[in-house]
Amino acid sequence: MIRKLLFILPAFIFVNSAFAQSGKSSIQIKGSDTMVNLGQAWAEAFNKKNPVVNIAVTGGGSGTGIAALIAGTADIAECSRTMKEKEIDKAKQNGITPVEFTVALDGLAVVVHPDNPVSKLTIDELFDIFTGRITNWNQLGGKDLPIVILSREVNSGTHVYFKEHVLRKGNEKGTEEFSPMALLMPSSQAIADEVSQNPNAIGYYGMGYISKQQKVVAVAKDRNSPYIEPTIENVKNGKYPISRPLLMYTKGEPKGAVKEFLDFALSSEGQEIVIKTDFVPVK
Repeated sequence: MIRKLLFILPAFIFVNSAFAQSGKSSIQIKGSDTMVNLGQAWAEAFNKKNPVVNIAVTGGGSGTGIAALIAGTADIAECSRTMKEKEIDKAKQNGITPVEFTVALDGLAVVVHPDNPVSKLTIDELFDIFTGRITNWNQLGGKDLPIVILSREVNSGTHVYFKEHVLRKGNEKGTEEFSPMALLMPSSQAIADEVSQNPNAIGYYGMGYISKQQKVVAVAKDRNSPYIEPTIENVKNGKYPISRPLLMYTKGEPKGAVKEFLDFALSSEGQEIVIKTDFVPVK
């Protein structure tokens, strides 16, 4: 791993040589903003047990992490969506075979301002809102106010998942897109901040970002189904309709410090951290 880093990033020869001489190793983790806090929590706990391993965790979106993995500049890509075939093919062209690990589960929370009287929506209503077919809250039993749509940017795995499973309803050949009026936000925290201060806004993010500053909307598959909130239990038992796996991709079968880190993330201690960061454990 050190030789590869020396070849790709000659500017860091001195730093990496220092790690080698001191017996240290490093792990670069990049990707999903949904997972960045979880990844940092894992890194902090892992580092207490393994102080000789230097771990850097950064966000930027699932697409950013995948691009870094393909380029060989990340050891682990954190992703809130699966890699696309064309991304896997591109990685293989670079001599990298991505290996996928499901490390946690998540429910995408739909949120509005706490003063908004709307507290439940169906998937069809979410479709109508985010494609721009419904434009005023009074069409949904709310106040006579225009709806402000907030979405993650297109590089976000959360954006892709919401589009594929809410707008396109799982249809791989679907062409539905977000309304051109949707405001594309750079992070999940940006959506949370905007919703907390904008009475007209509606947005979505991973349930790890839920706070009292936003109101979570219960979601139903259709009008004949129960309205379900994104809780750990509801995601775990499959009742919440907008649930997904959270993934890590490695460059081939993990070895050394990368394997130790993944083993820790999937251990009982690592999965306890998943719960503490408001996601759902896989074990």
